[in-house]
Amino acid sequence: MEQYSRLTNIEVAAILYEVADLLEIKGVRFKPQAYRRAAQAIETLPEDVGIIAKEGDLDEIPGVGRGIAGKIQEIVETGSLAYLSSLREELPEGVQHLTGIEGIGPKKAIALSRELGIRTVDDLEAAALAGRIRDLPGFGEKTEANILASIKVSRTAKERRLLGYILPVARDIERRLVSLPSVGQVSLAGSIRRRKETIGDVDILATSSRPEEVMEVFATLPGVSRVLVRGTTKTSVVLATGIQVDLRVVEDVHFGAALQYFTGSKEHNIALRKLAIARNWRLNEYGLVDLASGRAVAGEDEAGVYRALDLAWIEPELREDRGEIEAARAGTLPDLVGYDSIRGDLHVHTRWSEGAHSIKEMAETAQALGYEYIAICDHAETLHIAHGLSPERLADQVREIERINRAAEGGFTILSGTECNIGMDGEIDLPDSVLADLDVVVASVHSGFKQPEGEMTERVITAMQSEHVDIIGHPTG
Repeated sequence: MEQYSRLTNIEVAAILYEVADLLEIKGVRFKPQAYRRAAQAIETLPEDVGIIAKEGDLDEIPGVGRGIAGKIQEIVETGSLAYLSSLREELPEGVQHLTGIEGIGPKKAIALSRELGIRTVDDLEAAALAGRIRDLPGFGEKTEANILASIKVSRTAKERRLLGYILPVARDIERRLVSLPSVGQVSLAGSIRRRKETIGDVDILATSSRPEEVMEVFATLPGVSRVLVRGTTKTSVVLATGIQVDLRVVEDVHFGAALQYFTGSKEHNIALRKLAIARNWRLNEYGLVDLASGRAVAGEDEAGVYRALDLAWIEPELREDRGEIEAARAGTLPDLVGYDSIRGDLHVHTRWSEGAHSIKEMAETAQALGYEYIAICDHAETLHIAHGLSPERLADQVREIERINRAAEGGFTILSGTECNIGMDGEIDLPDSVLADLDVVVASVHSGFKQPEGEMTERVITAMQSEHVDIIGHPTG
């Protein structure tokens, strides 16, 4: 893959995200969202942002305006951003790290930094354990205890990251390896191949006749900040974003068995090995071997391992030892829901609120994906941070949707909707007279997350009892 930027897309996006965070800490309105939209656009690009910058087309990326395009150009060319440096200098050191802890907003972070000299999360924890935070104005014992609890949660969460964040990073590395002439097969493995919700380390498997050459390229990829282990069969690196990536290079004859083994899960593999042992076979990352004769039964391709054990092919997403092996033996494995199974999307945002695209652009993209419909559900007006729509603006949006629908071809439908805010008592922030005219109403909790469980449950149930609410949005948070 041609490389122009000294940074990866993810690293460029990380700089933009930090700018957004610092602007938010300073209390700047609107700009943080613009930088976050640009960061989201960059980190999901299918090609190197440096190539786009070299061609002068940065402002053609959806969600990237001319001003931010100039900032991205600077990042691509220099590896840094002067604007970010100036923002850092304007705020007490470490403030942005403190705001990453739940319950600490910009004002509290600045107070902790200025009054107690707290710069890091470790400093924060030490101060809380020593009882120094409770005496600050606006804090108290309860806040101090909540801070300690939030630090614990934060550290646990950082051990694993969301699939949606990790997958673009892993695919970028996978593409770079595939482009090497000395590489044969390449595949993601581990929990990322099983599409778990959260991912620890990224596992990649490859074949090559020149493993030393492959490992040299891998260890020096853009974004690698540290090499943990380096060898001819396994190299582990840590990216600048803190993600650990392990690359294993195997021979072609072992690729299938290795892919099955390193995909896991551990429980699934143990169950498979029991089937092999029952036949006096051995199953590991090198293959499936008949111990009596020493003959290799399977191993070159992954499906062959399952066939040899009289099992139907088991999709990676099902490999958790939760009945999939029995189902594979009985021929009753379920069909996975694929992208081609999706008929539409009932929760779509546009630039009318916090989205990056117009209604027409969202509709065109949905049609290109083969969808039959989408529901435009921009935020209602009480969510000010997302530029929520008043009843008057919502009525204007409904008229635009009707206009686009009249001009649409091919049976595609845009449904009119809204994402209402669920208040502390379960009330919905738009009147029934407005909701009654919409096709879809999503109701979501956007504040008051620390309510006791019983109160939160009652709050959501109250919202669900509204005759107009069709969907509860992001119910897990």
